[in-house]
Amino acid sequence: MVVPGIGTGTGTGTRTGGPRPPASLLGKEIRRLPTSRKVLALTFNAAWDDSGISTVLGELRRRSLPATFFPTGEFAEAEPAAVRAMAEAGHGLGNHSYSHPYFKDLTTAERTDEVRAADAAIRKASGAEPLPFFRFPYSSTTPASIADVNALGYAAIEFSADTNGYLGPEGGMSVERAVRRAVDAFAPGAIIQMHVGSHEGGGGVVLDADALPLIIDAARADGYEVIDLRAFLEAAAGGR
Repeated sequence: MVVPGIGTGTGTGTRTGGPRPPASLLGKEIRRLPTSRKVLALTFNAAWDDSGISTVLGELRRRSLPATFFPTGEFAEAEPAAVRAMAEAGHGLGNHSYSHPYFKDLTTAERTDEVRAADAAIRKASGAEPLPFFRFPYSSTTPASIADVNALGYAAIEFSADTNGYLGPEGGMSVERAVRRAVDAFAPGAIIQMHVGSHEGGGGVVLDADALPLIIDAARADGYEVIDLRAFLEAAAGGR
């Protein structure tokens, strides 16, 4: 898969324009935001089905809270209405690769193609500017793959805890277990990872959609503020 120049305005694949990651988010995988404040970020991957998206967006809207969604390019092509709904609700869109491969098994050129193809698909589906945040499939990072992603203008945003709700009841998970995994990770700058759908074998139940209000309630009860990942970006030189 070679998609030269798509969505970048250059032949190198480096992002141009829009916000950019500060140096503090580069050179490593980010599993906790650089802050001592009692804040945390809610993030959702979208790589399979979109069966939980209406519930998730509705709960975030009801609470007036931000989140960041990380769709794959294939998801954006298969479910463009869902990706557009994320953007129209005012949430940020990160990049979760095009086809969800293990990046450690790819060459630099293949990694570039994955990131750029996803960027193009997300732009087309959402009509919005994707954020310079990349989340590795399977959270499988290496120093070389992080360097390649950084060179494209993206920070590697991973997570403090994955609720594992995507596994569903058939994968041994429940709403209570998903909430507990999130709550156990609460700390200043925590990044909570959830999913908008279920993986194969998840039984079609979207536990994260049901767990979301309980996670938010627990965060507020513990004095945490849910913040927008975009607060950790810098304006591009000469930008707004």
